[in-house]
Amino acid sequence: MTSKAQEDVVKRKDVIDYSVIIEKYPWLIQKNQNCVLSPDSDGLLCGLFVSHFLNWKIRGFYDGKVLLLEDGFKVSDCIFLDMEIYRNKVRSIGQHMVLFNKNQLPNNWKNFDNCFSANNVRGYDAKHNFPQKYPLATIHLLLGVLGSVQRINLSLSAICPLLYTDGTFKNLFNYPDNCLSWLGFLKADRKTSPLHTIFFSDHYSISSLMIALNELFGELRTITGGKRGGDKIKISDGKGELINFDDKKKSFKIDAVEQIEKFLKLLVEDTGWNYKSTDWSWGNLSFFEFKKEIIKPSQGRYNELIAKNPVSLAMTSTLVIEYTLDPNNVF
Repeated sequence: MTSKAQEDVVKRKDVIDYSVIIEKYPWLIQKNQNCVLSPDSDGLLCGLFVSHFLNWKIRGFYDGKVLLLEDGFKVSDCIFLDMEIYRNKVRSIGQHMVLFNKNQLPNNWKNFDNCFSANNVRGYDAKHNFPQKYPLATIHLLLGVLGSVQRINLSLSAICPLLYTDGTFKNLFNYPDNCLSWLGFLKADRKTSPLHTIFFSDHYSISSLMIALNELFGELRTITGGKRGGDKIKISDGKGELINFDDKKKSFKIDAVEQIEKFLKLLVEDTGWNYKSTDWSWGNLSFFEFKKEIIKPSQGRYNELIAKNPVSLAMTSTLVIEYTLDPNNVF
């Protein structure tokens, strides 16, 4: 980074106030909570992180079509990681674009009152700010928040997987101006932040980062015998039907657990965060089905969507809003 660019980041007035965030969402740093994860690399990293530092227990997984939840727990008992849940009685943290127009807030927008959403916190919406939407992963939000109240020392080996997740490394090179803006907002330039180790470290040159990522890709291919997908758990197919799960035994299939534990143990080696299998619910799970749909964004269609009271939603591009309905009132 040039000295001028670094000065711009340091001088930025638009920065997050972590104390305000923690006051509003105190559960972000509280120990011994229960959580539900998205079943991809970001969600799994988040689970490993909160289990290691805060002794949270992973009670289930949600992919927008299916929820797997440990028996004896309700959705209101859990914090949903890497997704925004549109219910004010359910706690969640996510980094997707969920608001179409901040000048026309829906009447029931308070449904997000218990959701720590990166774009909502910064006041970003799809109509005015889509090119400036959050470009990092949910794990980086968690690191920033918890790192503001306690020292988190990241090993240099943790940098690569933390740049890999959610394609963060791609965004750094595709949208450097937006990434610098968000890193300034998250105070990643401060040496006390664990984000500083990831994004402001001189550990990697461009070539050495490419080599490290290539080695990581190779390790992921080893997990799946050369196929893609070693960094996630598939719990449903495109039609929303269960896969890798035995509904009669109410548990993940053994080979699915073995595969994802290989990925988790790979993360353990790189990050030093402990994987405690007893903290992760692979069995005794009930499944709940939802209705996932897509629409093309417009103010009218967004209003109609919100009126349906979706469980979750995300504007994944300027052409698509994905959303999930809850016809069985699970939430």
